[in-house]
Amino acid sequence: MQTGSKSAKPMIKRIWHGWTSPENADAYEALLEGEIFPGIREKNIPGYRGISLLRRDDQNEVAFVTIMSFESMDAARALSGDDSSRAYVPDSARALLSRWDDSSKIYEVRQEQQC
Repeated sequence: MQTGSKSAKPMIKRIWHGWTSPENADAYEALLEGEIFPGIREKNIPGYRGISLLRRDDQNEVAFVTIMSFESMDAARALSGDDSSRAYVPDSARALLSRWDDSSKIYEVRQEQQC
């Protein structure tokens, strides 16, 4: 038996990973919240539906995951051009990160369940 329902309209999720030292983690999170996320929002990309930030503290590093939501692949391409998977990592972020994905993974949402 299947639970939930298929999305009423297509949705695209763009997932990216970055890692930093524990010493730089709070500064990086503040950069995301104070500069990078507002800068993306200010681009006023039609079909952009928001971003989620995940953080996991490990012993020697801190992992960050961003999950952006778009109404369509065209909307996702509006962020990074024709290569919709190209990572957007400004110099200010590179200064705090120890490593990062050079590209994002793009997924079509097939089902999303709400509680």
